[in-house]
Formats: sequence, C-alpha cells, structure tokens
Amino acid sequence: MTSYIARPIPPPVLDELRTADDAGRPMVPVTDPEGGAPLRCCLRRGAPGEQIALVSYAPLRRWAAETGADPGAYDEQGPVFVHAERCAGPDGDALPFTGSHRTVRRYSADGRILGGRLVQDPAGFGPAFAEAFADPAVALVHVRAVEYGCFLYEVRRG
Repeated sequence: MTSYIARPIPPPVLDELRTADDAGRPMVPVTDPEGGAPLRCCLRRGAPGEQIALVSYAPLRRWAAETGADPGAYDEQGPVFVHAERCAGPDGDALPFTGSHRTVRRYSADGRILGGRLVQDPAGFGPAFAEAFADPAVALVHVRAVEYGCFLYEVRRG
C-alpha cells in the first residue's frame, strides 16, 4: 500500500509570509481565544490562546517558481492560518484535516488543473490520491476545504 505525505508550507516560505504575505500585506498576529484554526505550518488545529495569523498564500505560484511552470490564470492566492512565530512543524505523518468534506484537486506539470475529486470521509483519501497519481500527467495535488475552497496542504508524487 502506498502512503501519501501531506506537505506543510515550508519554513522558509513561512518566514517570508510572516514578513509580507503573497498579497503584499504585513502579518497581523492575533491570540486565538477558542482554538481550532487549521494551521498550515504544522498541519494541526490551533489550541486556545495560541498566537496565529491569517495570511494570503499562493501555493501554485510558489510551486511554479520552484519548478519553472507557468500556471497562468490558475495562479490563485487565498487565506491560510499559520502560527505567528516559527513552530516545530508537523508531528507525524498522519493526513491532517480529514474529518470534513475535502476536494483533492489535481495539477499537471505546467500548473493546469486536471480535475478533482470530492472526498467525504477519511477512508477516501488513499483512493483519491491513488486515482490522481495513476495518471502520469498529474504532478501534484492540493487538498482543499469544500466549504471555503481554502488550500489545506499539498501532496506530491512519491
């Protein structure tokens, strides 16, 4: 059985986002009174009282800069929660944020959307990733929240 690894936003990118996000805005830290924010730096839910920030992030643009792709109109940015300061990153390899409906969106090596799949329960992620990566044209997938469309994390071909 193949395992798939959720990739958080890399620490050097997080350092940049904490200075100015992908929309050019400075980070504004806040204390999360209730907890529960899906943190893309460590791929866990925030705890009450933690210092977090909501920043604009362009995941496909960042990947394209790394690979030389040109996603054209598919380049988008959206809100993500991160710790306001560096954290230890993910604790383990378990897929995060699987308790709600998610979309597994597929991208080609040139940054174009190749389709997607709705995943309605935690058991559906493995088959959705296997289906996506069975297509040799798929370079990576994004897992996104259905209710808001927000980027949660990236999975690449092993």
